[in-house]
Formats: sequence, structure tokens, C-alpha cells
Amino acid sequence: MSRSIELCGVELRGPVLNGSGTFDAIAAHRAFGDELYARFPFDAFVSKTITVEPREGNPLPRLWETPAGLINSIGLPNKGLDGFLASDLPRLAEVPVPLVVSVMGFSVSELKRLVTAVAARDEVAMLELNFSCPNVETGLIMGADPGETARAVERLRPLTEKPLIVKLTPNATDPAAVAAAAEGTGADGLSLINTLKGMAIDPRTGRPWLGATTGGVSGPAVKAIALQQVHQVSARVKLPLIGMGGIQSGRDAADFLLAGATAIAVGTENFRDPAAGSRVAAELEAVFRNEREYLGEWAPPMSGRGSQ
Repeated sequence: MSRSIELCGVELRGPVLNGSGTFDAIAAHRAFGDELYARFPFDAFVSKTITVEPREGNPLPRLWETPAGLINSIGLPNKGLDGFLASDLPRLAEVPVPLVVSVMGFSVSELKRLVTAVAARDEVAMLELNFSCPNVETGLIMGADPGETARAVERLRPLTEKPLIVKLTPNATDPAAVAAAAEGTGADGLSLINTLKGMAIDPRTGRPWLGATTGGVSGPAVKAIALQQVHQVSARVKLPLIGMGGIQSGRDAADFLLAGATAIAVGTENFRDPAAGSRVAAELEAVFRNEREYLGEWAPPMSGRGSQ
């Protein structure tokens, strides 16, 4: 059974991606050398989110481990657009799978600058639009408001013919409405879910543990919510979906494909197991072989939304 799929018009050898910011391919290559590329754990690689200006990230501490996941308040530290293009992109271009660059702007004008510059590079196969920040022009979270999402995608779509994947926030009142707005204005795909809002209390002080007070909850704790939102969005739009949220195993990945996803992304599990992508892919194939009677003739990820 072939693992290959087509995602937003790009051929992938399989359906397993990484969640943005959860696997540092540059650091991994320094540690493991070219052996990393020979056994690369993902079928497409999503970069850390980049912004126009460099960011140091949120104040320390930034992580809190929950009983079933992680709360992070990293704050998108990155070298900025110019630093990324000059330093990181040449290294990421060596990754042996299609490269997806994740971008985030605090206004549509910033997003236009990011998309124009990144899409012009031949090394980049697709772009992920991280709409998790407030638009400084309106105060609204771009990915939580259908109107904001529509206005952003509508202005970005003419800038490139490369696929634009909109990353949806689970903190929207109606994620399916946001998804429909993205579809209606030219998005090529959607990824969901991003992290849920959360916080932790320091038992020694009784105050918030994280330096930024709140953070994003990820890991197994959010899987049920992620599955519901993938199912809800898949019923509303025809775009290919990248499902994520608490995927630790092939069984988890299969659940997302059954819920309507085209491909899946492994996130928090990468921190525990750097080879999680390869392991999940192998386990997913085993699920299909062992549960053919249960799955019937439905054979993801080789058919379905990925062919659109």
C-alpha cells in the first residue's frame, strides 16, 4: 500500500508532518549529521513561525508539564524575516522533503511582506499562515473572526501561486465559519488545531507559573477537542485538512484521518521522542493492515481530500 499523498497540489511521500516549532531540523542536523536526512521523520517539514522583526520570545519560565500534555509560552522567538532568509532558509533547504514555511504578522501589511518574500524563494513549497495573533489595526484575532480571516486571505492570495495553508485557532467561537471564510477567499488548505489557552499556578507562590501568565495547551489532553473540530470543519469545507492535537501513535493518527483530515502533524510528542514522526507513520500503516475489516474500503491517506 503506497503511503504517498497529494497535499494542496504538492506530492508527499506520506501523510505525516510536524507541528510548527516542535522539531528543530537545524539543531537536529548539528546533532545527528546527514543521518538525520537519511532517516528524516516527516513527509513534509513545517518551519518555526517567523515574523517580520526578530523576536526574543516571552519571559521565563516558558513551559509547564501537565498530567496529559504541555503548556508553552514560548512567544515565537525567531530571527525575523531577513535573518530567516539569510541564515535559516539555506539550511532548511537541505531537508529531503517539501518545506512549508510558517509566517505570522501583526497586520495584513506585515503578512503581505512575509508572503511576498518567502513565496519568492524556490526552496519553499507551501506557506502556513499562522493567524493566532491580534491584528494591530483592529484588535481582533485574525484566525478567530471569519471577517478578519477573509480580509487577510483575500489580500494575500494574489501575491503567490504557491499553496497557502491557514492554521486555525481552536479558540474561535465557530472554527467552521472561519474555515469557510478562508476557503471562500482562496486558501488551499487548513491546519488545525493550534493550542488551547491555559495557565498553571506555582504551588510555592500561588501565582501564575509562566512568565507571560498564560500559554498554549497541547498534547493528549487536547486530542478529543481537536478531533471534534477537524470533524466539524471537514463537514463544512472541501479543502484538505492537516489534523493535529495530541497525536502520539498511529492509532491517534488514524482517528484524525477518520474524522476528516488528509494529513496529520505530530507536535508535543516530538519533545519526548525525536523519531516520533517515523514511528507514528509505521504504526499508522499497521493500523490500516490490521483493521481493514473495520475500515472497509476506505483507505486513507491514499484517497480522499488529499487528491483535491
